[in-house]
Amino acid sequence: MTSTAGNAGTADTAQQRPADTVFVGGRVFTATSAAPIEAGVAVRDGRILAVADDAAVRALADADTEVVDLAGGLLLPGFQDAHVHPAVAGLQMLRCDLSGQRSPEGYLSAVAAYARAHPAAAWISGGGWSMDVFPGGLPTRAMLDAIVPDRPVLLTVRDGHGAWVNSRALELAGVDRNTPDPADGRIDREPDGTPSGTLQEGAMDLVGDHMPVATAEDAHAGLMVAQDHLLSLGVTSWQDAMIGAFPGNPDNFDVYRRAAREGDLKARVVGALWWDRDRGPEQIPDLEERRRTGRIGRFNATTVKIMLDGIAENFTAAMLDPYLDRCGCPTANHGLSFLPPAALTEAVCALDGLGFQIHFHALGDRAVREALDALAAAREAAGGAGDNRHHLAHLQLVHPDDIPRFAELGAAANIQALWAAHEPQMDELTIPFLGDERAALQYPFGDLQRAGARLVAGSDWSVSSPNPLWGIHVAVNRAVPLGAPNAPRDRAPRAPFYPRQALTLAQALTAYTAGSAWANHMDDVTGTVEPGKYADLVVLDRDPFEHPAEEIGDTRVLRTYIDGRLVYAADPTHA
Repeated sequence: MTSTAGNAGTADTAQQRPADTVFVGGRVFTATSAAPIEAGVAVRDGRILAVADDAAVRALADADTEVVDLAGGLLLPGFQDAHVHPAVAGLQMLRCDLSGQRSPEGYLSAVAAYARAHPAAAWISGGGWSMDVFPGGLPTRAMLDAIVPDRPVLLTVRDGHGAWVNSRALELAGVDRNTPDPADGRIDREPDGTPSGTLQEGAMDLVGDHMPVATAEDAHAGLMVAQDHLLSLGVTSWQDAMIGAFPGNPDNFDVYRRAAREGDLKARVVGALWWDRDRGPEQIPDLEERRRTGRIGRFNATTVKIMLDGIAENFTAAMLDPYLDRCGCPTANHGLSFLPPAALTEAVCALDGLGFQIHFHALGDRAVREALDALAAAREAAGGAGDNRHHLAHLQLVHPDDIPRFAELGAAANIQALWAAHEPQMDELTIPFLGDERAALQYPFGDLQRAGARLVAGSDWSVSSPNPLWGIHVAVNRAVPLGAPNAPRDRAPRAPFYPRQALTLAQALTAYTAGSAWANHMDDVTGTVEPGKYADLVVLDRDPFEHPAEEIGDTRVLRTYIDGRLVYAADPTHA
């Protein structure tokens, strides 16, 4: 028997006791090479026992061994989502969830139905609406007033960077034409200054802080619903990019700790503790205490999340050059930097020195540069590179001068590939305000790969779909699969979005497996299919390497395993 990892003792050890499960009849993408291999896999005691030809793997089985016939499909490591918000997404699924709608009428119908079904709810809360559905990206309070005039309504946009509210919510919060914009946000207004019904970034808190907080039981139920959904998509590990207390949501630090303590958390989870931008280094002892008490079972709160800017669609992403107006002329708006560079550098140097991983939200090119500058200062202060594995998420716009700095600084590029495509929000609310030349610099995955940057991957769910195969489809094709929620409304195919930045299928799969495992400090035990590693595995219904790239998004997860235990099986009647 031969093993892909050259594990010399595997054959002798294997004879001591048979495998619990063997996978045969397909190919294996190990995430250690650029192509799948002709092999089967044997699992025992939650670990991968052998990766070898089918005959050798079958020889490790006995009558009690489960034999899984891949039927020509592909076996690969469990996907790891390096930037996701399941605790928040799960609560949204249990509240007024608008993510399944794609029109103003659909949204309003869903809100009205939810209000009727929950007559005792003091607030109508939820989210999942898309900016591109509304003229200028801005729905109005009047729309909500017409269906829910008597109770406050707050519905977050799908990207989480804004909220749609009704007049009752504004009234309860005391927000009117005389309320100033907060430093980190904006109140959208009617011509006379009256709030129009959308609140951007930090302005959401003006109303959100008045919402009742979900109960601990609801929050736990939300996390469980979200976990089930992620397992159904083959996601076996993730990094929750927002651990803390937020309007309407209880502190998900406690939600995760409970799930881990009670054994309900099946996935392996890294928690990114929220950096409060209204505080400074005085919060670091609190973060250290959370790290100390936040290591329970499968949950490890070892990262700090620093949000540097907003998003391009509402003009809050931090840009080196100003946004354009509707006529294509430069404005005075360069977006928002939520932390001044000096304060950011101070925080990053302190956190890096204490061994924290730092997870940056950096969407605009100025935010990316400020993050890299802070990491360069931290490396100089430390006298060299450590192993904290810092990563920058989103990277919608990266200046070409900053592309090589990722590899130079050992900073990973955390990509959310599903956005790198022509879809309504991009074409209607982003490109016109960036201009064609700058728009061509968006989501430079290929340039980052060629420059030696380590790529890791995530979804940012509930901002967008958590389906890794849809994200991988876009990374390869630079076009949205037509079944995805952000597909063009007419469902007609679009031209590839700056195809020079496309990745190969192997590169995209590796980012979502071995790459994210590295970011999660789990690469020694997960992320690849090798003997000795945890049997966190996914079975696909086909081998996408054997099909046209345009069909990657049609691939489905049939089975998901964690520690060799089946945690999801697709309904065979829906195959």
